[in-house]
Amino acid sequence: MRTTAVLPVKSFPRAKSRTELDGPDRAALAEAMMTDVLQALADVQALHEILVVTREPRAVEAAAAVGATVVDDPSESGHNPAAARGARAAVERGAERVLLVPGDCPGLDPAEVVTLLAGPPESVTIVPDRHGAGTNALLLAPPEVMEPSFGPGSFARHAALARAAGAEVLVAELPSLAFDVDTREDLAALRAAGTRTRALLGVLTA
Repeated sequence: MRTTAVLPVKSFPRAKSRTELDGPDRAALAEAMMTDVLQALADVQALHEILVVTREPRAVEAAAAVGATVVDDPSESGHNPAAARGARAAVERGAERVLLVPGDCPGLDPAEVVTLLAGPPESVTIVPDRHGAGTNALLLAPPEVMEPSFGPGSFARHAALARAAGAEVLVAELPSLAFDVDTREDLAALRAAGTRTRALLGVLTA
């Protein structure tokens, strides 16, 4: 099954405001996390393509470095519109399934992604956050079975949307995708991180 990963990326200076870091530090953190996630996805041979939905120039450069394709996000109207834009682009490019992933799970384990992709070919698989209330990844087959609706309470919302569409709903609890970074407390608690993020955290939390 032809599977495309979709990675929405907000402009780095606008990202991670809830961490209460200074603007340059927030931008550096967002870039480091996105780069680690992108590299992890690039290591998953089961993915046929990676689409990075962004208008951030440095994200465009990072995408090119790993052979990912950029989908322009000129209006940058939010994570859900960007994810939907990426899913539509994936379908246009022949995707039969899309994996919507966030740019703030820098501990992403390629082996866990491979396990996730081994699931049933026609289903909606929800990867919950560590609290069990949010969604940190969404695997949609077919890609247009439902619109993404990330945000607070999205786990239940995605399950309801999938069932309303008549799709089989699966839950995959993947440790490396359970922990995202939104607040300063998340930074302090983050243990597993990619190379770039881990190095930067050593400076920011010193």
